[in-house]
Amino acid sequence: MGPHPAVAAIRLAVRRVLHDILTSHTEHMDPSGPAGSQTRPAPLVLVACSGGADSMALASALAFEAPKLGIRAGGITVDHGLQAGSDLRAAEVVSRMTALRLDPVESVAVRVGRDGGPEAAARDARYAALDEAADRLGASAVLLGHTRDDQAETVLLGLARGSGIRSLSGMAEVSGGPGRTGRYRRPFLHIDRQTARKACMVQSLPVWDDPHNADPAYTRSRLRHEGLPALEKALGKGVVEALARTAQLSRDDADALDAWAAEAESSVRDELGQLECAKLYALPPAVRRRVLRRAVVAAGSPAGSLFARHIEEVDRLITGWRGQGAINLPGRVEAQRQGGRLVIRQG
Repeated sequence: MGPHPAVAAIRLAVRRVLHDILTSHTEHMDPSGPAGSQTRPAPLVLVACSGGADSMALASALAFEAPKLGIRAGGITVDHGLQAGSDLRAAEVVSRMTALRLDPVESVAVRVGRDGGPEAAARDARYAALDEAADRLGASAVLLGHTRDDQAETVLLGLARGSGIRSLSGMAEVSGGPGRTGRYRRPFLHIDRQTARKACMVQSLPVWDDPHNADPAYTRSRLRHEGLPALEKALGKGVVEALARTAQLSRDDADALDAWAAEAESSVRDELGQLECAKLYALPPAVRRRVLRRAVVAAGSPAGSLFARHIEEVDRLITGWRGQGAINLPGRVEAQRQGGRLVIRQG
């Protein structure tokens, strides 16, 4: 008799990702080196584990699948220090991962700042810690336990921000760290939260429910416990799946538009490299705004501080020219129309 369907589902999801990591690891070997030089240590894959059901299910699946493929499997838990006894909780998570025979296993304590609000600050601190640990340990990848439900929440939060199709594309199955394309992998984006919890239950894995996940002070918590249930009540149970599907479709569209904008950028510059307003005007709006955003970021404006309203103001220098003055942008960057050219520079 095979494993419970929930356990089989999480293991299959992890197995697929590990196969991809192993293939990438093999492709990066140097076939031209001396004999024996292609023998590299087995790749190390880490799981980021909070002790919650999603990440414990992921840790268990990684521990089961990795040895079968000759992959080393370890784990990292991040202590945000936001609750009394968080260090004891982190130590307990380390013990649970060690019991799964993950090695190396570490707890990393971080200081959470205040920039961007509590949720964003905690996320920034967490990823910085994971990047540092992955670099130090030489990990090929870090697995994250985000589920289809998390993806649905991310799409709704993006919709509420009104910042365009990229914000509707949710989380990528593969995303990078600093200088590391494809470091982060999310095997569970097609698996619902209930399946992960069931997998823990049938394997008798202890899980911890973070009180922050039920705290109405946090936007995502309110969405999880009030917003999505209300939508499901009004529209039916397929809402989460439909939102996750929307994320994938939006990501494909956004990727295509980004590629188009990258190609168009050189065609709208003159021989001196300046942006020509008439050529920008001729582009479809979605492409033109992407070209403008790329130019503003290249001039020194921080991407994280640049919002849709900023780009709309710059766009009006092209589409609604009334002799208006320079547009001030984050990072002391300004955009100004001068003699049929759009000049974007740092002040």
